[in-house]
Amino acid sequence: MEEVITRLDDALQKVVSNQGAPGPDGQDVETVQQHWTALRPVLAATLSEGRYTPGDIRRVWIPKGSGGQRGLGIPNVVDRVVAEAIRQVLEPQYEPTFHPNSHGFRPGRSCHTAIQQAQAFLEEGYEVVVDLDLEKFFDRVPHQRLLARLSERVRDRRILQLIGRMLKAKVVLPEGVRVSTDEGLPQGGPLSPLLSNVVLDEFDRELDRRGLRFVRYADDCNIYVRSERAGQRVMASVTTFIERRLRLRVNAAKSAVARPETRHFLGFRLRREPLDGTVEVLLSERSEERLRARTQALTPRNWGQSLEACIRKATGYLRGWLAFFSICTVGVLGTLQHVDAHIRRRLRAIQLKHWKRKKTVAQNLIELGIKPRTAWRNLDEGHKSWWALSHTYAVEHGLRNAYFAERGLVSLAERWEERARRMVAPVQLVLSLG
Repeated sequence: MEEVITRLDDALQKVVSNQGAPGPDGQDVETVQQHWTALRPVLAATLSEGRYTPGDIRRVWIPKGSGGQRGLGIPNVVDRVVAEAIRQVLEPQYEPTFHPNSHGFRPGRSCHTAIQQAQAFLEEGYEVVVDLDLEKFFDRVPHQRLLARLSERVRDRRILQLIGRMLKAKVVLPEGVRVSTDEGLPQGGPLSPLLSNVVLDEFDRELDRRGLRFVRYADDCNIYVRSERAGQRVMASVTTFIERRLRLRVNAAKSAVARPETRHFLGFRLRREPLDGTVEVLLSERSEERLRARTQALTPRNWGQSLEACIRKATGYLRGWLAFFSICTVGVLGTLQHVDAHIRRRLRAIQLKHWKRKKTVAQNLIELGIKPRTAWRNLDEGHKSWWALSHTYAVEHGLRNAYFAERGLVSLAERWEERARRMVAPVQLVLSLG
């Protein structure tokens, strides 16, 4: 605990850098930072004496990509500082001993490293995947079992008791109701990712003991085998271990034994080419659907701010999307071209609506180089909606791709092709030198 106390200042800076919303007490990070000089000695004393009691956790609901909602728990800022300090002390003890096939919430590891390891297993000929889905993992972690695992290494009873209080903190629902928690980890706290790996490290060790090739990212786990029959045996035995030993639950409806190219793993699909054995990384169907849905949400027809503001918001998302999915190797360009075209059409509809009147639309299109007769003819063809007008010849040629590029819009397809050319250029240079 004394080491935790020495980390409080660093933990505060980490929490401040992450920002985040206030907890149930309504205090934001700026308020806590402002009063930190007076608050810290009191906090240190209560921690040292084992008297610190965490506050409630505010529950918020966010949409899940696969449908439904995921509950996030937002602790008070001071509780987040304490949890972060505990994480900074415990992580160096646990991190070196976690299994190398675990990639989630770990320094130097990511979804990309998980996909690379999965590729390696497929290249070795393990072309059937046992895709395990743990049902509501973060809501079902048994507290007593987790604390027992922690007690194997953590000798300071004050730390264990404090973590126990954090796990048992009451949850304040959006309607104001306070409910008790008898199991689960609050998603949203700084300590929960580490604790989830502590829970599932036992699972990793069991898979390793059985000699299985697996990749785990948080509660997403894929096990790679050579045949469907072997996969069915593994699915049955591993499910028994998870449910009886770990006291967790496998979602049978979402788990399957299948070919990797048919399954969604961290946003990707994997496919082994039969001729040369190379493993291609593709977008999953779910990722394509999310991309289309998100870009549509970012370019609403009732956008009330400037067109440039809409483009800035969309471009921020597109840049992040490109950075994450840059490891895809094939089958992406056509999807990106379609998404680009759809975004531009939605932006054209927004621009037309901002111009408000068809007379203004015609004048602006003429200024953009469209012949007057063409501009007016397209506008006079019935009482078209802004969405319908956005697909006419005059509007598409007046509001050209360059019109949006000049205002900062990123083209997914163009960026993807630039990346492909950069990857090919070194190979061509080596061939020419050879």
